[in-house]
Amino acid sequence: MSNQAGPAMDVPCCLPLAERRVPAEAAAVLAPAFKALGDPVRLQLLSMIASAESGEICVCDLTPAFDLTGPTISHHLRTLREAGLVDAERRGTWVYYRARPGILRQLAALLTVAPAT
Repeated sequence: MSNQAGPAMDVPCCLPLAERRVPAEAAAVLAPAFKALGDPVRLQLLSMIASAESGEICVCDLTPAFDLTGPTISHHLRTLREAGLVDAERRGTWVYYRARPGILRQLAALLTVAPAT
């Protein structure tokens, strides 16, 4: 099972929000990702996934890192998938997650602020 959710985010959508107003279309695409990251557990999960040495991580390695039940972790991972932040692939009994760098670049670019002068 390969699960790719959310829009493809391979090219920049817009200029940093400190330089120009975010277009409505871009805001509608990126807002769910920002909303998903508004939860501390999801932010930590995404950090663990994005920083995994092999570029992906098994749910079996994510779950023990939290004092939460498996179903709660699954809910948070589904939210990240639906927001387009991660992809998931089932291999046997386990699901492996990897970050979607395109949308992460989009979010980072949007929040870029010019250095203070």
